[in-house]
This record gives sequence, C-alpha cells and structure tokens, in this order.
Amino acid sequence: MLAGYRRALGLTLRGFALRDRAVGPGPRVGSRLGLRAVSTSWSPVGAAFDAKQQRGSAPGRETGLFGVPELSCPEGFQEAQDKALQESEQLVQKACSTPPGPEIVKIFDQLSDALCRVADLADFVKIAHPDFAFREAAEEACRNIGTMVEKLNTDVELCQSLRQLLADEVIMNSLDPETRRVAELFMFDFEISGIHLDEEKRKKAVNLNVRILDLCNEFLTGTHLPNKIDKHVLPEHIRYNFTAEGNYLQVAGLHADCPDDLVREAAYKIFLYPNAEQLSRLEELLASRNSLAQLVGYDTFAHRALQGTMAKNPETVTQFLEKLSDQLSKRTQKDFEMMTKMKMKLNPRNSKLMPWDHPYYSGVLRAERYNIDPGLYCPFFSLGACMEGLNSLFSQLLGISLYAEQTQRGEVWSEDVRKLAVVHETEGLLGYIYCDFFQRPDKPHQDCHFTVRGGRLRENGEYQLPIVVLMLSLPPSTRNAPTLLSPGMMENLFHEMGHAMHSMLGRTRYQHVTGTRCSTDFAEVPSILMEYFANDYRVVNQFARHYKTGQPLPKNMVSRLCESKKVCAAADMQLQVFYASLDQIYHGKHPLQKSTTEILKETQEKFYGLPYVPNTAWHLRFSHLVGYGAKYYSYLMSRAVASMVWKQCFAQDPFDRAMGERYRREMLAHGGGKEPILMVQGMLQKSPSVEDFVDALVSDLDQDFETFITDS
Repeated sequence: MLAGYRRALGLTLRGFALRDRAVGPGPRVGSRLGLRAVSTSWSPVGAAFDAKQQRGSAPGRETGLFGVPELSCPEGFQEAQDKALQESEQLVQKACSTPPGPEIVKIFDQLSDALCRVADLADFVKIAHPDFAFREAAEEACRNIGTMVEKLNTDVELCQSLRQLLADEVIMNSLDPETRRVAELFMFDFEISGIHLDEEKRKKAVNLNVRILDLCNEFLTGTHLPNKIDKHVLPEHIRYNFTAEGNYLQVAGLHADCPDDLVREAAYKIFLYPNAEQLSRLEELLASRNSLAQLVGYDTFAHRALQGTMAKNPETVTQFLEKLSDQLSKRTQKDFEMMTKMKMKLNPRNSKLMPWDHPYYSGVLRAERYNIDPGLYCPFFSLGACMEGLNSLFSQLLGISLYAEQTQRGEVWSEDVRKLAVVHETEGLLGYIYCDFFQRPDKPHQDCHFTVRGGRLRENGEYQLPIVVLMLSLPPSTRNAPTLLSPGMMENLFHEMGHAMHSMLGRTRYQHVTGTRCSTDFAEVPSILMEYFANDYRVVNQFARHYKTGQPLPKNMVSRLCESKKVCAAADMQLQVFYASLDQIYHGKHPLQKSTTEILKETQEKFYGLPYVPNTAWHLRFSHLVGYGAKYYSYLMSRAVASMVWKQCFAQDPFDRAMGERYRREMLAHGGGKEPILMVQGMLQKSPSVEDFVDALVSDLDQDFETFITDS
C-alpha cells in the first residue's frame, strides 16, 4: 500500500507538486553514477534481519532523522520548514522572471522538490515516530507546507509563466517528451485548483480544499474509534472477547477470525452501529468534494479524480466493475453455497449466511480442503531468509543487490529500524530503503510504503538518490528463534518491496514524477506483481528453509497454499467490486438520490449478495474513502494488469533477465513520467481492453487441476 503526504494531499488538496500521479516519459539516468565499490559499512541483508541482537548505531557525532542535520530534535522541523519556504519563495520569483523555455520546467521541479523534501518526511514522522514531540512538530510542518501549497495553487503570476511556455508551440515542440509532459502536469495542478476562476471563486476553491483536508482527517480518525456498549447487553459467556471498561465493553473491530458466530455477530452490529457525527462528516466530505469538482469544471469528483489514470473516466470504471460482477456472479453463488453448508455443519441452529460469516467460513473451507495451518509454514519463512530471497530475485531479474548499512546515531526513530542500500551491478548506488518492520506500542498496523525523498537529476548533474520507508508490523525475534513470518506476512513483504523497487528504479529526470508518483491504478501494479513471484515455487524454493534444520519447504505445501487462496476467491473479489462500486457512486453525480446508508444497502444487495444488516453503517468505517476517493477500483485493475504481465512475461521463467530488463525499461523506469496505459502497452505489446482486464482476473480464480486432484 502506498502512503504519504503526496497521496493524502493529492486526493484532497490537489496540491501543487504534492501528488502521486501518472505522466511523461523519463530517461534512465542511473548510469551517470558509475559503479561504486561496495562500502565497508554494508553487510549481507539476511544476517541483518535474523540477528538475535539489535545492532547499535555507528560511532561518531549524532545526525538527524534520515541524515537531515536539522532533525536531531523536534524543533528542527521549524528550521527545515523555514528553509523550504524561503527557498520556494526564491524559486517562485525566479520562475516569474525567466523567459519561456525548458528552464521553467526545471525551476518548477526544484520548487516541487523543495516542498516535498520536508512535507513527505514530515508526513511519515507524524504517523510513525514514537516521540509525541516529533509527531506534533511534523504535523505542524505538514500544515504550514499545505498553506504554501494553497498559495502556489492560486498564484496567477506563477501560473502565467508556465502558461506562456505551453502557448509557445515552437518551444513546446523542441522539448523532449518527458519535459513537455511534466510541464503539462504542472498546469493540470493549477487548473484542478481553479486557477482559471475569478478571484472570489479561487478563494472559494481554497476554502473548500482546506475544509476537505480537515474532514478527511476527522473522518479517518472516526473510522478507527471503538464503540462502547453496556456489558449486560451481551451474554456473559462472550464478554471476555471484548475490552472491559467499568460497566461497558469496548468493541474495536469485527473479530472476523473468531470461531464463535455470536461474537462475530455482536462485533459486527456494535462496531458498525451508526454514528451521527461520523455520518455528518462523510456527507459533508462527499458534498464538498463534489462542489470543488464542479467549481473547477468537472461533472463529478470522480471525473476530476480519474483524469490521468489508466481508466481515464468513471464510465470506464463502472463498465469494468459491472462486467467483472457479471463474470463472477455464478462463481460467487457457489462460494456462498459452500460457506452456507459449512455453517450448517458447524452451527445447525443458525445456518443463514450473513456478512460477518464470509471471512471466517471462507478461512475454514481453505483450511479444511487443503489442510493449511500457517504455523506449519512460519519456520520456513524467517525474516532473514525472506530478505535473502528478495535479494536473490532482484539480483537475477534486475541486477540489483540489497545491503544492510549501519546507521548513524539519531538517523532512525527506533533502534530496530534497518537501512538498506540498493545497488545496481553497473550503475552503482540507486537509493536507500529504511525498513521499519517490527511491532511497537502505538505504531500503526497498516503495511505501507512511504516516499521520504524522491529521485531527480540535480542542477550539478548528480542524481538525488531516492529514500523510502517500508513499514510492517512483524513480531520481533526471541531468544530461541528469529522473526518468523506467516505466508500472508511474507506475501505482504514482497508486495511492499515491489513499491520500493518502483521508487528505486523510477529514475526520472524530474522529482515531480519519480518512482511511485504515478496514477493510483498503475502504482499498485509493481507491488501486486511481486505477489505472483511470492507464490511461485521456483522463487520460494530459493529461500524458504526451516530455520533450525535447513530443510526446504516441500513443493506440495507451496502448491496447496497457492490453491487454497482460490477457495472462495470469487466471493472475496465480489466484495471488492461492491466496495469499489460504492466508492464510485458516492463520488458520482450529486446530490445523491438517496442517503449514503440507503445507497450502501442497495449497492451491497446488487454487487455483493449477502443481506444488509439493519442499523449498521459499514461505510462509516470505510477509511479508503479518504486516501482512495473514487479510486478504490485501482486494486482490481492493477491486479488485472499484474496478472497479464505475470502470465505473458514471467510465468515461464520468473528469473528471465531479459524480461526483467524489459519490465524495468517499459514499466518501472518512467515512474509517473509516461501515461500509464502506454507503459502497459509497452510491456504487453498490446492495448488491453476492459474485457481483457476482466478475463485476467477471472482466469486467476481457476484451480490448478493437477494440484486439486493430488490433494483432494
């Protein structure tokens, strides 16, 4: 999952230079570096993660977070922010006094970089740093950078300097495709913020943007808050499942894995009970987004959000989701029938399948049919072994090696964070990945990739190395064993490393489109593609060894694990279609024809099939409405593309170096510097249709006949 200031701001403020998006082609400039010798401070990646003792920092003077000197203390955020704002003001003056030409685009990108260097870093720190003072200082920096973003979004003189460039046909035709595309993107940022409006309407757009950001933060907080209930309302024998607080019980989640049907039902009805304040926030958020979209010239917020994506418009998304739903319907019905039979078998008195049953009984069916016990797999997936597996895969496929590098004092926010140097065999050091992998109190549980610093070609000809953070929530090692991953944790690790490689290899000339700064429905393709590698025995066999005996993970265990994921997979996908469809309707034509809850009920019955439960409001817990507003379909469309790329390019040989180089050249190297559908076309040598996307997803549900017969 992608995270960070750019994504949050991009879907609310639509900020100047602070968005993930997809656009213009970028040359590979890594070769400018030349090969650097392996540093003496680098060590093998696997050993760094399986070490029983945490390594200390390197001796010497203390530095700041990520090596930024100012950030050795919380107060340093003020200094870093002031420098960025001062630099941005100077760059604005320079842009306004520079005649039309490619220099204008370079200045705009420097402006983007100056703001992002602080904003992206602060956005990570405000979420993940264990010290409240650091989090508070980072939050303030985000607010102040956001204020500058709004000022730039509505700076008529600044916009005019770019408009003059775009209006000069001779100069535009002389620009290389990437520079031309980045110039167009900067103008797009102005336009969606209402630069073309009169002063009064521009002020209204700014106020709407600010209000939307506040509503997003408030709604996001509300999605996670527990609900309380008088403990006497629940039967005494299930109360222990919930946190007691005096005469009340706190319900903080759905308890989806609990084997007791009554516990799951109670959790579902209590946790999803409607909250009037949260409902009001959602309604105002949707209305404000729609008002902003219409103010700047779009029919709906979805039309505004989908410009520049693979899908391009909400009509295509709706067509994709409806066709997929039609193809899934019979398979989904069979899945629900299997779950119902299992529920009847385990609970004859109450056999009607309800929404709280789906995740539990699908898991029971997987375990029963394929005898899947995650505990049997964990000893083969030590964290160090998995990291060595990734290292081996990247080396064979892309010529890239991962090395653990010792950190300086003050460079990291927790002593168990590991720093990886990403090194190409001929191009040298490509960038750094900070691995914040282990559980700690108050740490967010969401697995995420954060861009902390984007890559770009500096004015002196050197390349600014990208820096990213991967955040997971893995158990720490013990005295007797290293950190052991479940199959799901291993797959998530591969997924997030897919984002990291995109960041390392999306080496564009401009920071504005580097790495994962591309359309949401393309950004998930590299990460989901890595899941296919994680589920291929030829890949897994290279690293999965029992941490005590060294025994390799048997092939039939990998086959059973992969096939077990296809059990009830149609119903799981149908649920995603429901979520994505709801997201489209909420961000479609306004005013909405019915209440958000009535729309939820209708959409659930149309696209999912299990009944709506009265007095529940699942949509008020739908946190992705903030970060993926009108774009939740992206997971499904990205998976379709990843499936096509896997089957056509890597299924025959997952270590094919020539195909790996093509993958880098056609898809990873451009970052967001090229239209996403053109990158897909370059890789697949064809332009996929909506039907192709649907067929790719549905074909993934087919079971491997040989495995099924062998293990039945």
